[in-house]
Amino acid sequence: MIEAVIFDWGGTLSVYVDIEMEDMWGMAAQHLAAATDPDREDEIRNCLVKVEAEAWARIPIDQRSFTLAQLLATASDALQLDVTAAVVEQARQGHLEAWTRHIRHDPEAAEVLAALKGRGLKIGLLSNTHWPREFHEHFLARDGLVEHIDARLYTSEMTYSKPHASAFRAALDAVGVADPARAVFVGDRAYDDIFGAQQAGMRGVLRPHPYVPGYDVQPDAVIGRLPELLDLIQGWA
Repeated sequence: MIEAVIFDWGGTLSVYVDIEMEDMWGMAAQHLAAATDPDREDEIRNCLVKVEAEAWARIPIDQRSFTLAQLLATASDALQLDVTAAVVEQARQGHLEAWTRHIRHDPEAAEVLAALKGRGLKIGLLSNTHWPREFHEHFLARDGLVEHIDARLYTSEMTYSKPHASAFRAALDAVGVADPARAVFVGDRAYDDIFGAQQAGMRGVLRPHPYVPGYDVQPDAVIGRLPELLDLIQGWA
């Protein structure tokens, strides 16, 4: 019997965006450069891109989570920038604002979540992210998803990221499921989501797209669209 369905966010409930990270760090770099040395704006932006890429690259090694504030602090230390907390906060807001116009959810997501909840299933969200909770929550509320998700977990508030078993256990606890075999995880990343969920004892449903690297793991199922979950999970139930 299936008791809960837990979703990844980016590329699963929200639409994956393939963009240049230099653009996303541009506003943060402007704020930091304006407070220190305007001639260093390109250098600062490149450092921010590098620091974020290195943080994500460590996930397969130690699964340690990180935050946006930590990324900014690490870059500032590397660049030897003497900036105030207020300037760092401006840089943080600038980075988030650059992302805002790109964030949209799958238009079928709300209907699918509502249908699953209507069957008595608990719904969870577990996202590997360095963004703060309030940033995610704003868009979930804007698009009518937040009311359908019983528990929402962001690794920016956790010690470890997916695929670490503790991240999945935290999600299971949040939706009140003791036996992981009674939960399904849906995600777009074969390593973080499917391998991680299966190692934690859950079923893993892959929603693939071409921008995410593969991994040698066999999903319990593969879907192209979210509504396919309804018959799939009904069959398992």
